[in-house]
Amino acid sequence: MRIYVTSVLVDDQEKALRFYTEVLGFVKKTDVPAGGGRWLTVVSPDAPDGVELLLEPSGHPAAGPFKEALVEDGIPFTSFAVDDVQAEYERLSGLGVRFTQEPLDVGAAVIATFDDTCGNLIQMAQLKG
Repeated sequence: MRIYVTSVLVDDQEKALRFYTEVLGFVKKTDVPAGGGRWLTVVSPDAPDGVELLLEPSGHPAAGPFKEALVEDGIPFTSFAVDDVQAEYERLSGLGVRFTQEPLDVGAAVIATFDDTCGNLIQMAQLKG
């Protein structure tokens, strides 16, 4: 068994697509109509056939309160691996990304958390060793 698709709940798919591609550097993989939204996925340019991130519309009534509670408590919705947290922090900060947690060494990793502009906190992690 493998992970094929994972989701992040977004309040605006078009805004999310711009942020996840133009700012974070992911690449659009799939974009097809699906119900009232789109089946809209992005992938890492380093793994175009790897795990897809679905930019899932957060229209379900439970999505808003769930996302708000996570943000209020400072809990990231998901985590992305990076080779160098400090370099990504500097790059993204230069693009205007708002961080809620600057790079922090937590022993087994260096982490930082940012606002994805779509209602989520996202963590990036540089694993050690």
